[in-house]
Amino acid sequence: MQKEVIAGYVGNKMAAFVMQTMGCDVAAINTVQFSNHTGYKQFKGTKTSAEEISHLYAGLKESYLTDFDVMLTGYAPSAEAVDAIGAIARDMKLRASTKVGSFFWVLDPVMGDQGRLYVSEDVVPVYRNLLRDADLILPNQFEAELLSETKITSLSTLQEALARLHKTHRIPHIIITSIRLSDSPSRMSVVGSTARADFSPRIFKIDIPAIDCFFSGTGDMFAALTVVRLREAVTEANLSGTKSWVSSNDVKATDLPLAKAAEKVLGSMHAILVKTKEARDQELEGMGGSLGVMEKEKDSEKRLGLRRTKAAEVRVVRCLEDLRSPRTAWKAEGLAGDEDAEGRRAQTTEGTGAAESEDLRVLRLEQDTSAVPETNEEKAEPKHLAENRSEGSDEIEEPEKT
Repeated sequence: MQKEVIAGYVGNKMAAFVMQTMGCDVAAINTVQFSNHTGYKQFKGTKTSAEEISHLYAGLKESYLTDFDVMLTGYAPSAEAVDAIGAIARDMKLRASTKVGSFFWVLDPVMGDQGRLYVSEDVVPVYRNLLRDADLILPNQFEAELLSETKITSLSTLQEALARLHKTHRIPHIIITSIRLSDSPSRMSVVGSTARADFSPRIFKIDIPAIDCFFSGTGDMFAALTVVRLREAVTEANLSGTKSWVSSNDVKATDLPLAKAAEKVLGSMHAILVKTKEARDQELEGMGGSLGVMEKEKDSEKRLGLRRTKAAEVRVVRCLEDLRSPRTAWKAEGLAGDEDAEGRRAQTTEGTGAAESEDLRVLRLEQDTSAVPETNEEKAEPKHLAENRSEGSDEIEEPEKT
């Protein structure tokens, strides 16, 4: 359940395609319906009300079509819509409660990025109230700060935020999809954790090269691939019949199904985005000559911007092999402060009096800083959205997660 577009690949258009390509049977409820993604700075479309979302689910129930084993939720246009989605998730968890492990909710709490909300403030407490029912959450750094009420400025505050989310809200699995504690744009990191029985974290990180390009739909692709790869890893670990698919306490952070899934997810995404950038660069080179008739008009800058945005649409439909058979060049590493890492560190420094090693003490967690934010509508907008946005609009920009 998330946004949908007619042209391009974001929201359900991206997520449903990815999961279906990987063999999943997908039923999608659209929380908004747009002509194109909002990175184009202009679009038309409608929002789905909370009542309409609930009504659609009621129709599925009446026809006995709610035998889902995974639910993925993303952007919702209002606090009421988020609450309606939460009610649906709770109902499905209740209906599956007689068979442990038969239903799993992946919650992407879409609220904002880089210190700014692009939803109404009343959405934040609604998401907090839903956390205890989710099995896996996929916030970015800013969203993790909002949910944990912890400002992430260092490795220690990152660990504190993860620990709070696990212990306070009883969340089994967390992946923070983009962490930035450094100004360097050359690397980006994803940090995840699966709770132990006492809800202490088992933290891992994966560093990959950043790509100097703005893409839309990357967060939706990450979430969809995570659904597929996590279920695959859970099946291999024989955890399908366990509550929330949680591994026993003796499993190290780097051996968690969540970590194994994330490795494959990032392998697929990096390959697809590299190919997308190559195709985009070739298309932009072709635009380097004399302007066409349309570009010579008075709104030529606008038209050029639209062409550049279209050139950067993710080429996911042309990269099926990268979806299905990723090259896992980047491996998960245990994070300092996790009990496993602490034990290894104690063994290596015992009796030497050596200071904590630099690779454990200081961790560079980076993301692609080149992303241009994507815009989204405010709660107070009318249901039918204007095609063009003026510079004076109070609309807040929505960046894509990577």
